[in-house]
Amino acid sequence: MQTKRIIPCLDIKNGRTVKGINFEGLRDAGDPVDLAELYSENGADELVFLDISATEERRKTLAQLVERIAERINIPFTVGGGISSIEDVELLLNSGADKVSINSAAVKNPELITQISKRFGNQCVVVAIDAKLIEGEWKVHLVGGKQPTEIDLFDWAQEVEKLGAGEILFTSMNNDGTKAGFANEALAKLSSLVNIPIIASGGAGNKAHFLETFQKGKSDAALAASVFHFKEIELPSLKNYLSTNGILVRL
Repeated sequence: MQTKRIIPCLDIKNGRTVKGINFEGLRDAGDPVDLAELYSENGADELVFLDISATEERRKTLAQLVERIAERINIPFTVGGGISSIEDVELLLNSGADKVSINSAAVKNPELITQISKRFGNQCVVVAIDAKLIEGEWKVHLVGGKQPTEIDLFDWAQEVEKLGAGEILFTSMNNDGTKAGFANEALAKLSSLVNIPIIASGGAGNKAHFLETFQKGKSDAALAASVFHFKEIELPSLKNYLSTNGILVRL
Protein backbone atom coordinates (compact mmCIF):
# COMPACT_ATOMS: atom_id res chain seq x y z
CA MET A 1 0.00 0.00 0.00
CA GLN A 2 1.35 3.41 -0.99
CA THR A 3 1.84 6.16 1.56
CA LYS A 4 -0.85 8.84 1.29
CA ARG A 5 0.33 12.45 1.18
CA ILE A 6 -0.97 15.56 2.92
CA ILE A 7 -0.26 18.76 0.97
CA PRO A 8 -0.92 22.29 2.26
CA CYS A 9 -1.61 24.70 -0.60
CA LEU A 10 -0.58 28.33 -0.56
CA ASP A 11 -2.40 30.56 -3.04
CA ILE A 12 -0.13 33.55 -3.59
CA LYS A 13 -1.29 37.01 -4.61
CA ASN A 14 1.10 39.98 -4.56
CA GLY A 15 3.55 37.99 -2.41
CA ARG A 16 0.99 37.07 0.29
CA THR A 17 -0.97 33.89 0.99
CA VAL A 18 -4.71 34.31 0.38
CA LYS A 19 -7.80 32.08 0.61
CA GLY A 20 -11.35 32.36 -0.71
CA ILE A 21 -14.54 30.31 -1.14
CA ASN A 22 -15.58 28.89 -4.53
CA PHE A 23 -12.60 30.79 -5.99
CA GLU A 24 -13.92 34.18 -4.74
CA GLY A 25 -13.78 36.51 -1.72
CA LEU A 26 -10.05 36.32 -0.98
CA ARG A 27 -8.66 37.11 2.48
CA ASP A 28 -5.08 37.33 3.73
CA ALA A 29 -3.65 34.18 5.33
CA GLY A 30 -0.05 35.16 6.05
CA ASP A 31 3.50 35.19 4.74
CA PRO A 32 4.12 32.26 2.36
CA VAL A 33 7.73 31.73 3.41
CA ASP A 34 6.87 31.55 7.13
CA LEU A 35 3.92 29.24 6.44
CA ALA A 36 6.04 27.00 4.23
CA GLU A 37 8.64 26.59 6.96
CA LEU A 38 5.97 25.87 9.56
CA TYR A 39 4.30 23.20 7.42
CA SER A 40 7.63 21.60 6.56
CA GLU A 41 8.51 21.33 10.26
CA ASN A 42 5.04 20.03 11.20
CA GLY A 43 4.97 17.04 8.88
CA ALA A 44 3.58 18.17 5.52
CA ASP A 45 4.65 15.73 2.82
CA GLU A 46 4.77 18.33 0.09
CA LEU A 47 3.68 21.91 -0.56
CA VAL A 48 1.92 23.53 -3.50
CA PHE A 49 2.33 27.23 -4.34
CA LEU A 50 -0.06 28.77 -6.84
CA ASP A 51 0.44 32.34 -8.04
CA ILE A 52 -3.25 33.01 -8.65
CA SER A 53 -2.74 36.38 -10.30
CA ALA A 54 0.32 35.49 -12.35
CA THR A 55 1.31 37.44 -15.43
CA GLU A 56 4.44 37.23 -17.52
CA GLU A 57 6.09 40.25 -15.86
CA ARG A 58 5.72 38.64 -12.44
CA ARG A 59 7.40 35.35 -13.29
CA LYS A 60 10.74 36.65 -12.00
CA THR A 61 9.08 37.86 -8.80
CA LEU A 62 7.70 34.38 -8.23
CA ALA A 63 11.14 32.87 -8.91
CA GLN A 64 12.62 35.05 -6.14
CA LEU A 65 9.91 33.82 -3.76
CA VAL A 66 10.65 30.21 -4.77
CA GLU A 67 14.33 30.74 -3.95
CA ARG A 68 13.46 32.08 -0.48
CA ILE A 69 11.15 29.13 0.20
CA ALA A 70 13.65 26.54 -1.08
CA GLU A 71 16.20 27.82 1.44
CA ARG A 72 13.82 27.21 4.35
CA ILE A 73 12.16 23.83 3.66
CA ASN A 74 13.28 20.25 3.08
CA ILE A 75 10.20 18.73 1.43
CA PRO A 76 9.21 18.72 -2.27
CA PHE A 77 7.22 21.67 -3.52
CA THR A 78 5.22 22.40 -6.64
CA VAL A 79 4.85 25.86 -8.15
CA GLY A 80 2.10 26.95 -10.54
CA GLY A 81 0.38 29.99 -11.98
CA GLY A 82 0.88 31.53 -15.39
CA ILE A 83 3.46 28.99 -16.57
CA SER A 84 3.25 28.86 -20.35
CA SER A 85 6.68 27.92 -21.70
CA ILE A 86 9.70 25.67 -21.18
CA GLU A 87 11.61 28.82 -20.17
CA ASP A 88 9.14 29.51 -17.33
CA VAL A 89 9.56 25.93 -16.11
CA GLU A 90 13.34 26.08 -16.29
CA LEU A 91 13.44 29.35 -14.30
CA LEU A 92 11.28 27.92 -11.49
CA LEU A 93 13.07 24.56 -11.31
CA ASN A 94 16.43 26.35 -11.24
CA SER A 95 15.09 28.55 -8.44
CA GLY A 96 14.41 25.47 -6.30
CA ALA A 97 10.94 24.13 -7.22
CA ASP A 98 10.69 20.34 -7.53
CA LYS A 99 7.61 20.27 -9.77
CA VAL A 100 5.53 22.69 -11.80
CA SER A 101 1.76 22.83 -12.10
CA ILE A 102 0.14 23.87 -15.37
CA ASN A 103 -3.56 24.39 -15.92
CA SER A 104 -4.91 26.83 -18.54
CA ALA A 105 -1.68 26.62 -20.56
CA ALA A 106 -2.03 22.83 -20.79
CA VAL A 107 -5.51 23.16 -22.32
CA LYS A 108 -4.45 25.88 -24.73
CA ASN A 109 -1.22 24.12 -25.70
CA PRO A 110 -1.37 20.40 -24.80
CA GLU A 111 2.04 19.86 -26.41
CA LEU A 112 3.56 21.82 -23.51
CA ILE A 113 2.86 18.83 -21.22
CA THR A 114 4.90 16.58 -23.51
CA GLN A 115 7.69 19.14 -23.88
CA ILE A 116 8.11 19.55 -20.12
CA SER A 117 7.89 15.81 -19.55
CA LYS A 118 10.55 15.02 -22.14
CA ARG A 119 12.88 17.80 -21.00
CA PHE A 120 12.62 17.44 -17.22
CA GLY A 121 10.89 14.09 -16.61
CA ASN A 122 7.19 13.38 -16.10
CA GLN A 123 7.65 13.34 -12.31
CA CYS A 124 7.86 17.13 -12.34
CA VAL A 125 4.72 17.77 -14.43
CA VAL A 126 1.54 18.27 -12.42
CA VAL A 127 -1.52 19.08 -14.52
CA ALA A 128 -4.04 21.00 -12.43
CA ILE A 129 -7.67 20.64 -13.48
CA ASP A 130 -10.36 22.95 -12.09
CA ALA A 131 -13.79 21.52 -12.88
CA LYS A 132 -17.38 22.28 -11.99
CA LEU A 133 -20.33 19.90 -11.86
CA ILE A 134 -22.98 21.42 -14.13
CA GLU A 135 -26.22 19.51 -14.78
CA GLY A 136 -24.56 16.19 -14.00
CA GLU A 137 -21.39 16.78 -16.05
CA TRP A 138 -17.97 17.85 -14.83
CA LYS A 139 -16.72 20.65 -17.08
CA VAL A 140 -13.15 22.01 -17.07
CA HIS A 141 -12.73 25.72 -16.26
CA LEU A 142 -9.71 27.91 -17.06
CA VAL A 143 -8.12 31.16 -15.86
CA GLY A 144 -8.59 30.48 -12.14
CA GLY A 145 -12.09 29.10 -12.68
CA LYS A 146 -13.35 32.17 -14.52
CA GLN A 147 -13.56 30.71 -18.04
CA PRO A 148 -15.88 27.73 -18.60
CA THR A 149 -15.21 25.22 -21.38
CA GLU A 150 -17.08 22.26 -22.86
CA ILE A 151 -14.15 19.94 -22.01
CA ASP A 152 -15.11 16.89 -19.96
CA LEU A 153 -13.03 16.35 -16.81
CA PHE A 154 -12.57 12.62 -17.33
CA ASP A 155 -11.67 12.85 -21.03
CA TRP A 156 -9.13 15.57 -20.28
CA ALA A 157 -7.57 13.61 -17.40
CA GLN A 158 -6.98 10.62 -19.64
CA GLU A 159 -5.56 12.87 -22.34
CA VAL A 160 -3.04 14.58 -20.04
CA GLU A 161 -1.80 11.20 -18.84
CA LYS A 162 -1.13 10.17 -22.46
CA LEU A 163 0.64 13.48 -23.09
CA GLY A 164 3.12 12.87 -20.25
CA ALA A 165 1.67 14.32 -17.04
CA GLY A 166 3.09 12.68 -13.92
CA GLU A 167 0.26 13.71 -11.61
CA ILE A 168 -3.19 15.33 -11.68
CA LEU A 169 -4.34 17.95 -9.18
CA PHE A 170 -8.14 17.96 -9.39
CA THR A 171 -9.99 20.83 -7.73
CA SER A 172 -13.75 20.63 -7.48
CA MET A 173 -14.99 24.21 -7.84
CA ASN A 174 -18.30 23.16 -6.25
CA ASN A 175 -16.50 22.02 -3.11
CA ASP A 176 -13.73 24.63 -2.93
CA GLY A 177 -13.69 26.49 0.39
CA THR A 178 -17.03 24.98 1.52
CA LYS A 179 -15.45 22.65 4.12
CA ALA A 180 -18.15 20.09 3.24
CA GLY A 181 -15.75 17.37 2.06
CA PHE A 182 -13.99 16.42 -1.19
CA ALA A 183 -15.73 15.41 -4.45
CA ASN A 184 -15.08 11.73 -3.75
CA GLU A 185 -17.34 10.25 -6.40
CA ALA A 186 -15.53 12.15 -9.16
CA LEU A 187 -12.16 11.38 -7.56
CA ALA A 188 -12.89 7.64 -7.44
CA LYS A 189 -13.90 7.70 -11.11
CA LEU A 190 -10.71 9.60 -12.03
CA SER A 191 -8.64 7.08 -10.11
CA SER A 192 -10.23 4.22 -12.03
CA LEU A 193 -9.50 5.86 -15.40
CA VAL A 194 -5.84 6.90 -15.03
CA ASN A 195 -2.69 5.28 -13.68
CA ILE A 196 -0.98 8.42 -12.39
CA PRO A 197 -1.48 9.83 -8.87
CA ILE A 198 -4.54 11.99 -8.20
CA ILE A 199 -4.37 14.86 -5.69
CA ALA A 200 -7.77 15.76 -4.21
CA SER A 201 -8.45 19.47 -3.76
CA GLY A 202 -11.45 21.48 -2.65
CA GLY A 203 -13.67 20.92 0.36
CA ALA A 204 -11.54 19.84 3.33
CA GLY A 205 -13.22 20.89 6.58
CA ASN A 206 -12.31 18.25 9.15
CA LYS A 207 -10.09 15.21 9.65
CA ALA A 208 -12.82 12.78 8.55
CA HIS A 209 -12.89 14.43 5.12
CA PHE A 210 -9.25 13.42 4.58
CA LEU A 211 -10.00 9.86 5.65
CA GLU A 212 -13.00 9.73 3.30
CA THR A 213 -11.06 10.94 0.27
CA PHE A 214 -8.43 8.26 0.79
CA GLN A 215 -10.99 5.52 1.40
CA LYS A 216 -13.90 6.46 -0.87
CA GLY A 217 -12.23 8.83 -3.31
CA LYS A 218 -9.19 6.56 -3.81
CA SER A 219 -7.06 9.74 -3.78
CA ASP A 220 -3.28 9.44 -3.59
CA ALA A 221 -2.88 12.79 -1.85
CA ALA A 222 -5.14 15.41 -0.28
CA LEU A 223 -4.54 19.12 -0.60
CA ALA A 224 -6.05 21.82 1.61
CA ALA A 225 -5.52 25.46 2.46
CA SER A 226 -7.65 27.36 4.97
CA VAL A 227 -8.00 24.53 7.51
CA PHE A 228 -4.21 24.57 7.82
CA HIS A 229 -3.64 28.33 7.44
CA PHE A 230 -6.13 29.20 10.19
CA LYS A 231 -5.05 26.27 12.42
CA GLU A 232 -8.41 24.51 12.32
CA ILE A 233 -6.52 21.26 11.71
CA GLU A 234 -2.96 20.67 12.91
CA LEU A 235 -0.85 18.44 10.66
CA PRO A 236 0.57 16.10 13.36
CA SER A 237 -2.90 15.48 14.79
CA LEU A 238 -4.35 14.83 11.30
CA LYS A 239 -1.64 12.31 10.50
CA ASN A 240 -2.11 10.49 13.80
CA TYR A 241 -5.86 10.32 13.14
CA LEU A 242 -5.32 8.88 9.65
CA SER A 243 -2.76 6.38 10.90
CA THR A 244 -5.11 5.24 13.67
CA ASN A 245 -7.77 4.68 11.02
CA GLY A 246 -5.58 2.45 8.88
CA ILE A 247 -4.20 4.97 6.38
CA LEU A 248 -0.49 4.65 5.67
CA VAL A 249 1.08 8.09 6.19
CA ARG A 250 4.57 9.38 6.92
CA LEU A 251 4.61 10.26 10.62
